[in-house]
Amino acid sequence: MKNIIISLIIIIAGMSITLSETFAKENAKTVIKVATLSPKGSGMANILDELKTEIMTQTNNEVGLKIYYGGIQGDAKDVLRKIRFRQLQGATLASYGLGQIAQECRVTSIPYVFKNNGEVDYVRSNLESYMYKAFEDNGFIVLGWYDIGFVYSFSKVPITSLEIAREQKFWAPEGDPLAMTVYRDVLGITPVSLSITDVLTSLSTRLIDAASAPPIAAVAFRWYTKFQYMAEYPSTSVLGGFVVTKDIWNKISPENQKKIKELSRKYFLKATDHFRKANEKSIELLKKSGISIVRVKNAEGYKSFIEDTARKTKEALVGKLFSRELLDRTMSLLEDYRKKHPESKVQSIP
Repeated sequence: MKNIIISLIIIIAGMSITLSETFAKENAKTVIKVATLSPKGSGMANILDELKTEIMTQTNNEVGLKIYYGGIQGDAKDVLRKIRFRQLQGATLASYGLGQIAQECRVTSIPYVFKNNGEVDYVRSNLESYMYKAFEDNGFIVLGWYDIGFVYSFSKVPITSLEIAREQKFWAPEGDPLAMTVYRDVLGITPVSLSITDVLTSLSTRLIDAASAPPIAAVAFRWYTKFQYMAEYPSTSVLGGFVVTKDIWNKISPENQKKIKELSRKYFLKATDHFRKANEKSIELLKKSGISIVRVKNAEGYKSFIEDTARKTKEALVGKLFSRELLDRTMSLLEDYRKKHPESKVQSIP
């Protein structure tokens, strides 16, 4: 009987702690409602959970995060609309979504410009202050940047030439000016514009039969089950960012703002590391699942193709997504990195 009473006391105490923690989280002075595509239990979701807990602890429950996982708030377009209507105050967004706020950030996502992670990190880190200001000028605070990874093309047939690529029904993110410019204006491909949430169904119905994505996305969204082939070389690198509105940010004390920025920087560096390791594991999974890697046989011809595509894309987007000055600065930083790292080479699939 004594043991039963002790057990009940422990259970009740545990329930009290849990309830008090829940009550505290729901009654933080400032609650930031955040949307993410990352499903609950994923590596990125776990990082957000850790950040959420640390923010609550470090700010003495002055600031809390309420996170909506797994895309339940919709894609980037839906999320940004809800932010405008003040239903949400923040989100983790990829390049396209970030570009809807400050289109200048797309300068580091131009296809065939960056060869590897080292180049991406160097250029983006040196453009950080410029990008922070660009977002702030548009009503947002960037709490952390992270790299989602390089993008590879997936298809149902081996794409060994531009002519074959033009025969495919490629997916392009709905309303993405960079993707549409590359496919339609530079490569002569007529893509099918769809929300990311419609891709899997559209692959099943053959509305599309090719798509480009980081390996982790192809695995997480199960797109790889509809493909047989994957390109050896990447096209672009996807930038990720955690943003909140200035309106909600200004409700937080300067002392807590500083703490949150420090915590966010730490956790989103961790997110970059997570995505890079996850992409490596995803590539191995893709190979084991039966995906064949389409190898480049004409190295010189391919080199000419990527250089021509990058040049045409840059010129087509100057004045639309970014200024000539920002493009020149980006390319100058890239040149600086390559001078310091002559060994820099393309990050291809092994």
